[in-house]
Amino acid sequence: MDIIFLGGLEIKTIIGIYDWERETKQIIELNIEMAYDISQAATSDDINDTLDYKAVSKRIISFVEQSQFFLVEKLIEEIANIIRIEFNVPWVKINLNKKGAISGASDVGIIIERGEK
Repeated sequence: MDIIFLGGLEIKTIIGIYDWERETKQIIELNIEMAYDISQAATSDDINDTLDYKAVSKRIISFVEQSQFFLVEKLIEEIANIIRIEFNVPWVKINLNKKGAISGASDVGIIIERGEK
């Protein structure tokens, strides 16, 4: 299985359940791994034969910037759905880090895997 990844993708969004979180954009960090067969692209050397990670990142950035979810659980699930459905990715693993959400912890978040490897 081949993996195409995006690491350290930082996006500002409204996320959280507290009043102050509904008023102030926070930064979330995404690390995304996507299963994709790159063999045809490796042979052809043609971008049309692979997963365009720039297109994926632009779509996710646009979606997250415009979203206003209360829970990171909802946000990460929606991101996984977009990647799997819109980009025909059979398996995705996403690490969503809501930095600074807990006093004394530098990192807090969720890791999910969806689909078949």
